[in-house]
Amino acid sequence: MLAWPGYADPDIVKAFERRFEVRVEITVVGSDDMLRERLARRDPDTGGPPFDVLAANTVELQRLRDLNQLSPLPLAWIPQAAAQLPRFLRREAIPGLTQGSQLFGMPFTYSEMGLIFDRRQVMHPPESIQSLWDERWRGKVLAFDGSVHNFSIAAQARGLSPFRIPETQFGPLARHLVALRRNVRAFYTQPDESADLFRRHQVAVMFANYGRQQLKLLREQGLDVGYVLPREGALAWLDCWAITRQARSLTLAARWIDTMLSPEVSRVFSQRQGLANTLEEPPDVAAGAALMWLEPVENEARRIALWQRIRDGDRPERLGS
Repeated sequence: MLAWPGYADPDIVKAFERRFEVRVEITVVGSDDMLRERLARRDPDTGGPPFDVLAANTVELQRLRDLNQLSPLPLAWIPQAAAQLPRFLRREAIPGLTQGSQLFGMPFTYSEMGLIFDRRQVMHPPESIQSLWDERWRGKVLAFDGSVHNFSIAAQARGLSPFRIPETQFGPLARHLVALRRNVRAFYTQPDESADLFRRHQVAVMFANYGRQQLKLLREQGLDVGYVLPREGALAWLDCWAITRQARSLTLAARWIDTMLSPEVSRVFSQRQGLANTLEEPPDVAAGAALMWLEPVENEARRIALWQRIRDGDRPERLGS
């Protein structure tokens, strides 16, 4: 099994081993790059990746599906899936999960990227992603230092697709991000860093790239903060369980996924990791809130290059038409 930290805790694994009289071998990865490297290895017996089951986000899932490395999921052996929230039962609406009538990934956990605000300064919860550009909060805004996501939220603010930016819109969106740069106090990269900046600089509004993880950190520090999802929809990552095409036992792999979707395991996972499960709506978010699952973008290299120029202080007129 290939999984992320906390996705297969020892007590859950041992219970599964006892129930099905098997032994589970787990490889833990900490980044998408590491996941790709592990999946590039080959089992001498099967010729495929040396894993039966893996956890990956929808972007990686789509890549693996296109490489013909995944097996369609046998839903008949995953009965717990029927109890998932409606947004996860509409599987064809989630990019990367399906191809034709076949399902290749089972939603397991997710985190949306909302807006965190200081209740003492912001009397009315911010409704739009455009709040990050609101000049009332100049110098009191925190944003994430990420090229892909920043172009996505700039596109949202202008009513465009966050993942498919038209060629003619890169210049205008780059200039919109210059305006964001001028409005923020700082850009952060890590959750702990964002919590420290929020507290030290009395920040009013923050784009929460790590979602509830940051909310939890701030509340643990005693700050009176709220959390909302913008009306344009919140970018969100979704990790899914999948079965490799070379899996030795399709039945056993499906039983593992079914176990991870059980109410008991789902609740324990959320309590321990602070991440949402697919059976219950998390607090602070209205049922049916609009989530925009991450997809591959039109030109990642271009976003990276433009964002670097914006961060380095390029003037708007030099960023294209």
